[in-house]
Amino acid sequence: MEALRVCTRTRRWAAVRSQSHSSFGLLFDIDGVLVRGRTPIPAAKEAFRKLVDSGGSFQVPVVFVTNAGNCLRQAKAEQLSQVLDVEISQDQVMLSHSPLRMFQDLHNKSVLVSGQGHVEEIARNLGFKRVITIDMLREAFPLLDIVDRNRRPKELPPITKDCAPIEAVILFGEPVRWETNLQLIIDVLLTNGRPGQCVRTVPDPHLPVLACNMDLMWMAEAKMARFGHGTFLVCLENIYKKITGKDLKYKALIGKPSIITYNYADCLIRKLSESRGWGVPVSRLYAIGDNPMTDIYGANLYNRYVQNVHQVRVTANMAAGRALVGREEGPELDPVHESELAGSTTQSCKSILVCTGVYSRHEEVPCDPSVSVTETVFHGHRDFHFDPSLVEPTFEVQDVNDAVDLVFREENVSQ
Repeated sequence: MEALRVCTRTRRWAAVRSQSHSSFGLLFDIDGVLVRGRTPIPAAKEAFRKLVDSGGSFQVPVVFVTNAGNCLRQAKAEQLSQVLDVEISQDQVMLSHSPLRMFQDLHNKSVLVSGQGHVEEIARNLGFKRVITIDMLREAFPLLDIVDRNRRPKELPPITKDCAPIEAVILFGEPVRWETNLQLIIDVLLTNGRPGQCVRTVPDPHLPVLACNMDLMWMAEAKMARFGHGTFLVCLENIYKKITGKDLKYKALIGKPSIITYNYADCLIRKLSESRGWGVPVSRLYAIGDNPMTDIYGANLYNRYVQNVHQVRVTANMAAGRALVGREEGPELDPVHESELAGSTTQSCKSILVCTGVYSRHEEVPCDPSVSVTETVFHGHRDFHFDPSLVEPTFEVQDVNDAVDLVFREENVSQ
């Protein structure tokens, strides 16, 4: 029976390669689609058996797009390889912070990084050369972190010499000690990067702030969704507004549903296709996710963007896409990377919502069955305008295996 399945897969992909107009790519979310916490979703392995040939090689470009960001791409690729029983390379993995590689104007500046895990190593891997972690900052200024009485200095420490001023703040993901991170980040913003000094006037504009991962909630093993980095951002924004009377502004918001995240994923799909000699330009993307407010919103937003770009034949800049993101400002990218992102051949990005994560047909909040997903409270970031049409998926299926089957039907791939 296994030999028959292998033979069937081989014939199927031979047919795909012979169809010059069957050029498509797949973007997979991870949490809630492939795994819940550390537990694999049963449908995931079956789905990925259909995407590889008898030798285990992918026969269609696949990129994993996650808002997680507390590890390096190689570590995530190894985890996925074990979960899916398919060899995944780091070139197929896009973490929430991956597009920060393009912000070369900040790579030589002194940056404060917030998150958990090996954030310093992650920042340096992305190209940042002068990295300061929250722990480094609280060690340099021990009088700043005093919410936890057990961590307060027992004796008055000597006066700390000023270190080099911080020039930007990068928020990778939710930290462990929220009170410490919130306090020290606010201190840095109010003192224009010199937290050892007094605040005389509130800097306007404040230091550049870049945030990765805007998920308000995410799905682990618990029955209910858990706080995500988006919840931390809500706290930070409201504390800053309460203290200063002004809105916290971002140099860039990265991660789903940001257009730049999908544009970067599109670029990775294109490079995968080219590196494996498939030749035919990718013209259609399918984005599979479990969160209407990030995965579906972002895919639909990108679909609107690429269709607009395709219609007006814009290739040199991303102004049209930026205009569609509400108040989100377009990031400053180096010319090489901006040229790469502008080279997309994608004409559509269809969204596929699965029911194994944040969204469930039976557990949607509020529980009134007459209330659709478009009428629920908007969980997206403050700087994204809520458009009900953007949280309506192109397709809705039960799980990722059904999603792959649906793509095959859409692309006329025999099973």
